[in-house]
Amino acid sequence: MISGHATLAGVMGWPIAHSKSPQLHGTWLARHGIDGAYLPLPVDPKELATAVAGLKALGFAGWNVTIPHKQAIAPLLDGLTPEAEAIGAVNTVIRQDDGRYLGHNTDGYGFMENLRQAQPGFDFQGKTALLLGAGGASRAVVHGLLSAGLARLVIANRSLERAQDLAASFNASFSDRPQVPCQAVAWTKASQAAEQAELLINSTSLGMAGKPPLTLDLEALATSALVTDLVYNPLETELLAWARARGNPAVDGLGMLLHQARAAFQAWFKTDVVVDQALRDAVLAS
Repeated sequence: MISGHATLAGVMGWPIAHSKSPQLHGTWLARHGIDGAYLPLPVDPKELATAVAGLKALGFAGWNVTIPHKQAIAPLLDGLTPEAEAIGAVNTVIRQDDGRYLGHNTDGYGFMENLRQAQPGFDFQGKTALLLGAGGASRAVVHGLLSAGLARLVIANRSLERAQDLAASFNASFSDRPQVPCQAVAWTKASQAAEQAELLINSTSLGMAGKPPLTLDLEALATSALVTDLVYNPLETELLAWARARGNPAVDGLGMLLHQARAAFQAWFKTDVVVDQALRDAVLAS
C-alpha cells in the first residue's frame, strides 16, 4: 500500500519492459516498508522532453535513464554532476532540495563497488588493467578505475579509433598524473597486453546470450589477475568460467547493476540499503 505522500521514482527507456530495475527497487521498497513506488516509464524518443517535464511537474524524486535516452536527456535537466560530465551520460536523475533536477551517473560507482564487495582485498592503486571494449559502459569503467588510483589502463577495441578517442578523453581529464594513464591498442594486440594486466575487464557484448563469443587468446594473463565481465546474461560467461578454471579470481557483472541501483535508491528514498544474496536471488528470479 502507498499513500498520498508516496515517494515516486522509476526507469525511463524505450523499450523498457525487459528492465529488471522495477523488481530490484521493489525488493528494497518491500524490505524496508517504504511508502513509495518505482515504475517502468516507456518513453518514445520523440516524447522525451514532454516526459521529463511531466515527471518534474509530478514531483518525482528522480528516475533512472537507459537506452536510448542517456545522452539526449542531459540538456533537459537543470545540470549535471561531475560524474555525469566525465562519463558523458546520465543514468540517474535526482531531485535536489531546491527542486532542481540533476543528471548523475552511478555506473562507475556500481562497477567499483561490485569489485570491492566481491574482492575486498584487491587494491587498485598503482595497478595495470586491460579493458576490452570502448562503448558507453566503458566510459564509466574508466572513470571509476582512474578515480580509484589505477596507474595504467590499456583499452583494446575492435574499432581502434574509438579506443583512441576514449583514451584521449580520459588522458585529458586526468592530465595531472605523472604518466599518461590510458593507452589504446588494436583488438589484435589484446593478447599481448594481457601479459602485463593485473585486472581484466570485458565491457563488450561478446559472450552475452544471443551474441558472438569472446574468442581472444588471453593465456598470457597471470593467474593472479582479477577478471570481471560486465555481461550478466548468462551470469557465468565463458570468460569467467575460463578464468575460474585456471585459478583467477573472477567477478560476474550482476553486482554492477545492483550497486549502481543502490546509490540511486539511497538518494531518492533516503534509506540505506545493502546488496546481498537475497537481493541477487530476487533479481535473478525475475
